[in-house]
Amino acid sequence: MTYAADRLHQEVAYVAYHFHWGLDEILDLEHPLRRRYVKEIADINTRMAEGR
Repeated sequence: MTYAADRLHQEVAYVAYHFHWGLDEILDLEHPLRRRYVKEIADINTRMAEGR
């Protein structure tokens, strides 16, 4: 099974926007690690929005 191209683009854009990393740096990440960064960024954004 392949990872959906649209989902990959979303993850890359999300990490690039928040961490200011380049495309090659993000694509070099193993999928589970990239997903972990996406989750951590989302958790940080949630906490900030809730004022924590």
